[in-house]
Amino acid sequence: MVSKKKQNIINIISAISVGGIIVGTMALVIVLSVFNGFSILIDTFFSSFDPDLKITPVEGKMFDPYEFEFDEVKNLPGVVHYAEIIEDVALLKYGTQIYPAIVKGVPENYTQYTGIDSLIIDGKFILEDQGINYAVVGQGVAYNLGVRPEFTDHIMVYVPKKGKQVSVNPARAINHNYIFTSGVFSVLEEIDSKYIIVSRKFAADLFESNQLISTVELGISPDVNQKKVQKEVEKILGGQFHVKNKFQQRDLIYKTMQSEKWAAYLILVFILIIASFNILSSLSMLIIDKKEDIHIFRSMGASPKTIGQIFLFEGWLISIAGAIIGALLGLFVCWVQIQFEIIPLPSTGSFLISAYPVKIVFTDIILILSVVLLIGFFASWYPIKFISQKYFIQQNL
Repeated sequence: MVSKKKQNIINIISAISVGGIIVGTMALVIVLSVFNGFSILIDTFFSSFDPDLKITPVEGKMFDPYEFEFDEVKNLPGVVHYAEIIEDVALLKYGTQIYPAIVKGVPENYTQYTGIDSLIIDGKFILEDQGINYAVVGQGVAYNLGVRPEFTDHIMVYVPKKGKQVSVNPARAINHNYIFTSGVFSVLEEIDSKYIIVSRKFAADLFESNQLISTVELGISPDVNQKKVQKEVEKILGGQFHVKNKFQQRDLIYKTMQSEKWAAYLILVFILIIASFNILSSLSMLIIDKKEDIHIFRSMGASPKTIGQIFLFEGWLISIAGAIIGALLGLFVCWVQIQFEIIPLPSTGSFLISAYPVKIVFTDIILILSVVLLIGFFASWYPIKFISQKYFIQQNL
């Protein structure tokens, strides 16, 4: 009766060990796949808004492109779109609402090298029509101003005049113009709450920039090596300009996403390590419970090393079984989410998608299985190395 009770306890602990490994592995697969989904989603959104390469001056806000070798940049193999941008901060006023934003003046080919059309959630992408200036505003800007494309009132845009100092009449130091709303776009809050897009002509008149620009944006052919083109542009322009690819343009967001992903990974691995202590407990109790069997094996000529390998193999079986079952369950849950979107996002109005995005990355699965099996190996090795040897010595087996 006592033996049966002990055996039941050992079986229960072993089952808990396998269950802990399964749950931990499944959680790792699901969490990392969701982070991958969000990373790819953010990358897709920024790819639709940001250019392949963005060139900005190291010093100052604006520059004259004719003073530098931008014609050579424009004619580089692989450069399919070249756009000169005027971008600066302005104060917007709509009715009684006032809100600061970045006014981005873009040329006619802006839609050709970005996917801004796919980001429009209300209205259309129109910047000029029959001599009337229009703006496409970010969702956050539209919300703070209380503006929509179907509204007929215009937005007033105010900026300081160049070279003007504040005098008795501050209005003389302010340049202003009005513009109508043609559409609202949504990327992420990082952009939605800051930008309005206007024609380059409107921005040039507003900021009195003449031929000065603030940015050059390049569209690169997908058939060429973008890093190679980036290095060539840097070589032509020297050290007077920053040349950034899409990742470098939003490096803080990308780095934050990666940091959060691996922080979650480490937390789950730590939980998995704690769960693996069950393997240590079950093997320790099994060694003590099987002392008669150990004695029989020793009498038959089995060495302590051979007996230890038997228990070690059982510990590995627990780890391997838990890792494989957990990974398969995690992959199944991810597949169900991808196919049926069973778990919706809490605030669908703020996103262009309705459910949590999931992306399964094969290298992540390999990394997860490797770590789980490594933890299982050490959790099995410890009781075999120390407890079994101590037991053998005490029992003179």
